[in-house]
Amino acid sequence: MTILLTGIAGFIGSHTAKKLLERGHKVIGIDNFNDYYDPKIKEDRIKTFLSGFDFDLLRGDITDNNFLDKVFLSNKIDIICHLAAQAGVRYSLENPGVYINTNILGTNNIFEMARKHGPNKIVYASSSSVYGGNTKMPFSEIDDIGSPLALYAVSKRTNELQAKAYNHLFGINSIGLRFFTVYGPWGRPDMALFKFTEAILNDRPIDVFNMGNHKRDFTYIDDIVSGIVAALDNCNGCEIYNLGYGSPTSLSDYIFLIEKRLRREARKNYLPLQPGDVEQTYADITKARNKLGFDPKVKPEEGINNFIDWYLDYNKI
Repeated sequence: MTILLTGIAGFIGSHTAKKLLERGHKVIGIDNFNDYYDPKIKEDRIKTFLSGFDFDLLRGDITDNNFLDKVFLSNKIDIICHLAAQAGVRYSLENPGVYINTNILGTNNIFEMARKHGPNKIVYASSSSVYGGNTKMPFSEIDDIGSPLALYAVSKRTNELQAKAYNHLFGINSIGLRFFTVYGPWGRPDMALFKFTEAILNDRPIDVFNMGNHKRDFTYIDDIVSGIVAALDNCNGCEIYNLGYGSPTSLSDYIFLIEKRLRREARKNYLPLQPGDVEQTYADITKARNKLGFDPKVKPEEGINNFIDWYLDYNKI
């Protein structure tokens, strides 16, 4: 099977590519290698993490229709795995236009290419952020999601509505995956685990938002990838699934596990809840478990230790 994978140099994209290549699929990867965070780690994911695998890497942007037309006209694609996006909640407060351009217009371009050229199957990344200010726990796919707290969440909810419209109007089958706080080796430098590990090792204080009272459904990358692959194998109709660990961990406990592995105590700068942040995420994964066979296995302590082992090796510490 030939799979077009957008965002291949990203954290989730590179891990997904590795799994698909191990399964024997042909992968055509797109990435624009933008500088939202240091592009070096993106280049290293391609050159080091995916070393030894045979795949097509196309450097380009999903907002460029001419580029996309050439990709689709030059390849017979069986399914699209659309993971390219502008990430980050806080960044969206300062740079809203990037989210409109990349996440909304860019995603619409992908759906439009599928309509024009085929294939009629797309698995795409949504986010737990769409649940916004919901207070009912755990978050279920049938919950009301009319209270987004950040433009990033708005962009991801828009993607889900775009998918619904393209399914209704043009018969494009799609699965949207609401990822819950993904972490693990080769993770993003703007995420808490990476930032905390780096700061603690360099004896710098860490910013602990909401006084450490946040709870997040931290989900290990290998578990997320297993859900993505299952979605690619079962892409029919127009569906939404939560992909989370299914049990939240407090930020304070998460930091403790990092300290435990590093054998160092963090210097903590406690701060209030930030604009756009939610206090807790908690995934109801019943639907994904029943329909995709999704079964997350990696506990937070194991996942954190795996990340730190990678971080120390990657940085030659």
